[in-house]
Amino acid sequence: MNASELFVKALENEGVEYIFGIPGEENLTFLEALRTSSIKLILTRHEQGAGFMAATYGRLTGRVGVCISTLGPGATNFATAAAYAQLGGMPMMMITGQKPIKKSKQGRFQIIDIVRMMRPMTKFAKQVVNGNNIPSMVREAFKIATAERPGAVLIELPEDIACEEVECNIYPVRNLKYPKAIKEVISDAVCRIEKAKRPLLLIGAGANRTRIGSALKDFVNETGIPFFSTQMGKGVIDENHKLCLGTAALSKDDFIHCAIDRADLIINVGHDVIEKPPFFMENKADATKVIHVNFLPSEVDDTYFPQLDVVGDIATNIDQITTAISKQEHWDFEYFLRVAEDIRTRLSKYFGDDRFPILPQRAVRIIRKTLDDEDIVTLDNGVYKIWFARNYRCATPNTLLLDNALATMGAGLPSGMAAKMVNPNKKVVAVCGDGGFMMNSQEMETAVRLGLNLTVIILNDNAFGMIKWKQSGMGYETFGLDLGNPDFVKYAESYGANGYRPTSCENFKEILEKCVNSDGVHLIDLAVDYSLNHTILNGLLSKKQCIL
Repeated sequence: MNASELFVKALENEGVEYIFGIPGEENLTFLEALRTSSIKLILTRHEQGAGFMAATYGRLTGRVGVCISTLGPGATNFATAAAYAQLGGMPMMMITGQKPIKKSKQGRFQIIDIVRMMRPMTKFAKQVVNGNNIPSMVREAFKIATAERPGAVLIELPEDIACEEVECNIYPVRNLKYPKAIKEVISDAVCRIEKAKRPLLLIGAGANRTRIGSALKDFVNETGIPFFSTQMGKGVIDENHKLCLGTAALSKDDFIHCAIDRADLIINVGHDVIEKPPFFMENKADATKVIHVNFLPSEVDDTYFPQLDVVGDIATNIDQITTAISKQEHWDFEYFLRVAEDIRTRLSKYFGDDRFPILPQRAVRIIRKTLDDEDIVTLDNGVYKIWFARNYRCATPNTLLLDNALATMGAGLPSGMAAKMVNPNKKVVAVCGDGGFMMNSQEMETAVRLGLNLTVIILNDNAFGMIKWKQSGMGYETFGLDLGNPDFVKYAESYGANGYRPTSCENFKEILEKCVNSDGVHLIDLAVDYSLNHTILNGLLSKKQCIL
């Protein structure tokens, strides 16, 4: 067999289902090997969309999502998706082509050192220089991509190496198991929690893994310690739980920071400094202490410097703590529970407001009421992400897919497509701003071609709304951020999708209900009113407004 056929066999050995992307002439030998494979090629309209789809596949399955591009401009288009996967902890492999490395008559045409370019944004980046090394290289790359912290890897396959005759030598896949923390560390953690008066549990993105949610739920139920989450930790424990305080949608001065500021110990499970901070630590003697529970040690940062690291398999270590800990009579959670109730009351203030264009809180409420607990919402990046983080309560993990690490625009639609492919029996809604949607709107054709049942909601304010909010908050005049959009209904219909433009909140509710229960790709152009953002978010509360 040739090296391309061996590469495909190595990917089949890893259980790869899909390869997303746009092949070029340098990939043709690989493409021919893929033609008779069990792996399905998902041809996209842009490499960035392919990368976002592969990363989201990895996020939802825990297995490596794979994408492919040609050399040069095709490979450089993977840069944002690589950073998205790397910062977001999503296992993803990029396969890129390259001109022949042994003999070429095309000079430096289209040649960029992609391996060197990608190294700062990946966990592993190598060029294949000997076809017989492909099986070990693929196995190593998959192992690295899925090891904590998961991330992006790249293998570059030059055109001449792809044709080489090779021997088949596939390596078996072996799952990696993580050690547990030693007894002394568990005892130290238990002692600190038991001595605290008002301990509080924080659930971060790293807790969104198999088994961890069950272990954390047992911990909460056994101890009665209240919890909150980061934006990417939503749903690890059902957010309708009576001990859930909600989500830290902001880094400070949100309703939930009343409770955070009152805690004397935070048990921080699965969070690291890559995700936007849910709170800021203070370097003074009487400041709130933090226990870091994660697969890897904490990285010291000005905002985060825990007093204790509990390192190793999170689920096992939480189970150890739950077994060893005893409820303490001096624990005082009464204030936390009042905060939880107050947060629910404050957040529901605009749920019934029927003004139109629609308030983002009202839109979130309608979407939440329309979808079942197991259904999935994917978000692009914009100011509406804050409203979803605060107001969209998740009952199960990975049912609200947002990016609070790279926080890139353009990922909402491709992520929704990948989510639907992974979960064909669940309703999937992709929510985008008009700015973010247009960055990868061409993937509407891909969604239609694949026959996906997908609903896309564009929250349309004809501007880059998040930046306008920040611009105004800094006292600057509005400048440079207003857009002119196409007719999104006609735009959707031109791809063979269905387009809608609601005229009221009730009309939006009716249209959304129809879309999520109908086959095909649906786009809803929803006019949104962000005029209350400053009132609600700027100086959202002061210490005087916290519950006493």
